[in-house]
Amino acid sequence: MASKKVDSTGDSTSSKVEDEKPIKVDKWDGSAVKNALDDAVKKVFTEKYKYVENHWLMDGRLIICTVAVGAAMFVLLWDYLYPFPESRPILICCVLSYFVLMGVLTLYTTFLEKGIFLIALMKDPAGVDPDNTWTASSSLKRFDDTYHLVLEFTDAKTKSTRNAKLSKSISCWFDENGTLLFDLFEPEVCKIHNSLLAEKKNK
Repeated sequence: MASKKVDSTGDSTSSKVEDEKPIKVDKWDGSAVKNALDDAVKKVFTEKYKYVENHWLMDGRLIICTVAVGAAMFVLLWDYLYPFPESRPILICCVLSYFVLMGVLTLYTTFLEKGIFLIALMKDPAGVDPDNTWTASSSLKRFDDTYHLVLEFTDAKTKSTRNAKLSKSISCWFDENGTLLFDLFEPEVCKIHNSLLAEKKNK
C-alpha cells in the first residue's frame, strides 16, 4: 500500500511509489534490449532532471507515413468508384508516390534522425533565456553486445555543441534473466550528463 503524506494545503495524498516494476526483456533480442536502454535514458532526462521531451523528429516521420498511407487509401477508393482500367492513371500515380514517400522516409531516418531517440529541452528556470537542447542517440549492432550512447548538449545562447559517448557491454546492466538493472545504468547516464554541464560552467 502506498504511504500517505500531507502537502502544504493540508490535503492527504498518496506518495509516488518509488519501486516500479523492473523492466525485463529477452536479452538475446537486440532490438528489445536497445529499446529498454533507450527508454531508461528517457526516464533519467524526463523524470530525474525534469526536462521536456520534444517530439518534432517523430512527428516528421508520422507525417510522411500518414501521407503515404493516405495515398494508398485514396487509390483504393478511386479504384472502387472507377474500376480498372479507368482508374489506371490514378493507380500508377498513387503507387509511384507511395514508393517515393517510402524513399523519403528512408532518407529521413538515415540522415536526419541518425539514431536519435530523444530530444529534450532544458528550460531556463527564470523563463528569460532560450531553451538548451539535449539530444540522445544510440546504436546496438546485430550480434554485438556493446551499446553505444551519445549525448549531445546544445547551448541556446552560444549555439555551441558538445557531446559525450558511452560504450559498454549490455551485460553490465542486465542480469541473467534479462532484467534491466536501472540502479547501475542511471549513474552512467548521469555521469556523462553532468560532465557536459560542467564543461558549460567552466567556460
